Order: sequence, then C-alpha cells, then structure tokens
Amino acid sequence: MKRAVVLMNLGSPDSTEVKDVKRYLDEFLMDERVIDKPWLLRALLVKGIIIPSRAPKSAEAYKSIWTDKGSPLIVISKDLRNALAKEIEEPVVIAMRYGNPSPKAAFDELLVKNPDLEEVILVPLYPHYAMSSYETAVEYAKEQYKKGGYKFRLTTIKPYYDHPDYINALCESIRPYLDQPFDQILFSYHGVPERHIYKGDITGKHCLKVENCCDTPSPAHEYCYRHQCWQTTKIVTERLQIPKEKWGFSFQSRLGRDPWLQPYTAARLEALPKEGVKRVLVVCPAFVSDCLETLEEIAEEGKETFLHAGGESFEMIPCLNVHPLWVSALAKWIKEYAQGNKEMVLK
Repeated sequence: MKRAVVLMNLGSPDSTEVKDVKRYLDEFLMDERVIDKPWLLRALLVKGIIIPSRAPKSAEAYKSIWTDKGSPLIVISKDLRNALAKEIEEPVVIAMRYGNPSPKAAFDELLVKNPDLEEVILVPLYPHYAMSSYETAVEYAKEQYKKGGYKFRLTTIKPYYDHPDYINALCESIRPYLDQPFDQILFSYHGVPERHIYKGDITGKHCLKVENCCDTPSPAHEYCYRHQCWQTTKIVTERLQIPKEKWGFSFQSRLGRDPWLQPYTAARLEALPKEGVKRVLVVCPAFVSDCLETLEEIAEEGKETFLHAGGESFEMIPCLNVHPLWVSALAKWIKEYAQGNKEMVLK
C-alpha cells in the first residue's frame, strides 16, 4: 500500500504583524472546541473584546521569539518532517490546525507527487487528548478530508501520553538537566477550562467529581486531559527517580474568568521561592515543539515571575523538538503500522 505521513501541529501567524496575528487569533479563538460558547456569544467575545485587546500584545510576544526563518513552531515542525523523512520510506509533510499549511494543502501536496496514494497517516503532535488540541486537530483534518473527496484512506495515530516510546524520549530529553543542582522540576501543561473536562467525561460522573479521580480507574480516562497529564508526570518522575518533594504539577495559559485546571503555573512560579524553592527547572510535556507557550510564556514571562519573587535559578527544558529518540519513536510507529501493528492508531 502506498502511504504518506502528515505531521499536524497547532499553527502560527504568518508573521508578527498585528493584522496576521488578528487573523490567526480569530481562527483559533472562534473554534468551538476552544471557546465552547454559542456562536453569537463567542463572536462577541472574540471579535469584540479579546482580539482588539490581545492581538497587539500577542504580536509583541511573537516578535520576542521569532527567528530569521520565521515562527519557531513552524521551523521546528519542518525540521521534524525532514528528520523523520530520513528514517522512513513514506513521504512526510506538515499541516497546522490554524494558519498555514492547512490539512487540505498538505493532502494536495502529497497527491501532486503521489497521485496513486492509498493511505495518509495523520500524526497529531499532541501527546494528550484534549477537546481544544488533539480533538480539534483530528476533526478539522477529517472535515477537510471529507470535503476534498479524497480517495485515499485517512488513519490517525492515537494519543501517546503513556506510550513507552514517547515516555523514553521525554525522559532522556529531561535527564541531562537533572545533573545540575535544583530544588524542584515543575511539569507545566497547557491549561483547559474545567468545563472541558466535564464535557469529555463519557461517564458523566467521574472527572473532578470522584476523590483522586485521576488515579481511580474509569472509562473516562480515555478522553480526560487531566488524567493523561497526571499519568505522564507520574511515569516520568518514577522512571527518572525524582523524589516526590522535588517535582510539581501545574497548568498554564489560562484565558478568561471561568475556572481552569489548577494549580496555575504562574501562581506556582510566584509562590515557589517563598516555599524555599530557589532553583527551578520547568518542562512542558503537552508540547512536543517549542512555541509561544514555552519560549515566551515560560522561558521569558515565567522566568521573570520566578526571579522577581525571589528565585535564584530558572531553566526551561526544551520540548522534544527533533530529539533523536522522538524522531525514532515516530519512525517506529509508522514502520510498525505498515507491518500490520494497529496498536497506535484510532479504531
């Protein structure tokens, strides 16, 4: 069977110009899986309040991390594509949930060079299942696939938050940083509103309702972002033998006034020095590619918050990016699937 691979990431504005940032934020925040409000209310919030105030600030934030080659997330995604293409026989392209290139552009690019393509393997670059990340990326790709009337089959790699290959790559990307003196390593995950967790609970009675819900077995865990983030943290800290008193767990990027998953990363970074944590490492496992949320929100804003509160040493551990073990993990999944192993794909 003639196959190809699409690596799908979040996306980025085309430039740091306010007009491009506005266009990107409009597409991003008008997504019903990001701000899950009725369309009219969502439009009033996004177009009338959030974008006019947020776009200029976001443009400045993007300028602080922009590279000569463009957006770090796009550049890293291309580098990952190139690295993976050296390890597998299948053609590899990238697609973004928001901005460019779209899944349609990716599908069309593949068909130009491979008109007899029979299957495309979609790899969402999100280890954990969340309505506003993994789900929206997959559903958007499926929507464009159906609209395009493509004849090839579309197959999707499932979340891999606890898969041994992902865990191994993540652990080995962290391990070198543990050789230096540190008081705590903070695992910071992208935040989501609590209502997203409730909506994703297929049992309707488990998530955020049962004591120690993330450690209590339930079918809800298949779609529970909080549980999956917790599991990644537990597995990694156990494997790296990091004592419980030397690691923390938090959520970043809160938007709006509704309750989001806690504790909040910004609040923890401000509080840690008062708790005696003067040297901190921060890792962001929900992101496999460094982007605005890691390079600006954590490495710049987070560092400033921590040091201003009395911290002495702050270091952000880079995302997996093009770590050799991460590239090897992706290549292994594609090769095993081609050989008949369906463990890694959605049923």
